[in-house]
Amino acid sequence: MRNILIMLAIFSFNRINAQSIIDSVLKNVEKNNKSIQSNAKFWQAKGEEFKTGLTPYDPQIEYDFLFGSPAGAGNQKDFSITQRFDFPTTYRRKNSLSVSQVLHTEMQQQVHRQEILLQAKLITLELIFLNKKAVELHRRLTNTSELVNDYQKKMIQGDAIILDLNKAKLQWLNIRNDTSLNNHLIQANTTKLTELNGGIPLVVTDTIYPSEVALPEFSVLDSMIKANDPVLKIFQQEIEIMQRQLLVQKAMVLPKIETGYHAQSILGQSYQGVHTGITIPLWENKNKVNAARANLDFANANAEMQFVGYKLEKKGYYDKVVGRLNALREYHQMLLSISDTGLLNKALKMGQLTMIQYFYEENFYYSSYDKYLQLELEYQQGIANLYKFQL
Repeated sequence: MRNILIMLAIFSFNRINAQSIIDSVLKNVEKNNKSIQSNAKFWQAKGEEFKTGLTPYDPQIEYDFLFGSPAGAGNQKDFSITQRFDFPTTYRRKNSLSVSQVLHTEMQQQVHRQEILLQAKLITLELIFLNKKAVELHRRLTNTSELVNDYQKKMIQGDAIILDLNKAKLQWLNIRNDTSLNNHLIQANTTKLTELNGGIPLVVTDTIYPSEVALPEFSVLDSMIKANDPVLKIFQQEIEIMQRQLLVQKAMVLPKIETGYHAQSILGQSYQGVHTGITIPLWENKNKVNAARANLDFANANAEMQFVGYKLEKKGYYDKVVGRLNALREYHQMLLSISDTGLLNKALKMGQLTMIQYFYEENFYYSSYDKYLQLELEYQQGIANLYKFQL
């Protein structure tokens, strides 16, 4: 019982450590990724752009000096300061539109950041899979090397035939090639991870996945996604922007007001007073309200389409995860019940198996275990896609 508790404690520690490794990778990528940095600067610039045009028009100052003709007619001087304003409600609506547009840029940054972090997480999970497979391939290669050496000795003693030795060598060659390919994939994925980390090397040597997530019913998970996923919030925000844009365009068709000071001097006489005016928008904003209303209709239709598509995509990931989890449990039970290579080696040495039977049983076990490892990876990556909104 004491040994079992110790093993459980070690296993739990490894699971926690695996999660901390993934968290460490994601923190590094978030800090160093060039795409995240450039995208943030782009949307920050757009945010500043959306804050422009919220104040009244610039004041206009005019001064005229007119020479009189004929001589003695006197010169005329005119001086005016005018200020033009949109209808008062326009400024409040423009400010509301600006707030929505700036919030939209922040969501765009968050979505891009999550996409990059998801890539990093998927690559990290694949590296854990490849490292785990590398351990298994090393075990297989060691076992087969011992088998080849054993049969070479038997050949010298006359207790084995060349055909059996060749079968062992061919098996060793196949496993060695699988090992070489697996090492190449580790290097390729490490390069991808380093690229995502802004060129700073990141090496993942772990062979333990994070703890399994307690997967809720899809309706519960779907509600969590709707409430927190910035991808969906972007489409909701676009509807709000189009609504506020429509209100701004409606305000823009209202009259503009102009006021100011006007002074005039001619023939020694001067006049001064208040200047007022009004601009009647007959043609300048024609059809802009209709265009804004059409954009709002499009935003509503597009959001509805995206919501349905996104839900179906997540449902696909959910079904895949559930299917992989059930298959994993079945494979786990099966692998516990079938013979491993240790028992096969004993049966071969005792003459209970021919070399062909030995490799058939061994390859059957290897194939089943490889499928188990692949299912583990697909399960973990499915979970990562489902919970991307938490990154």
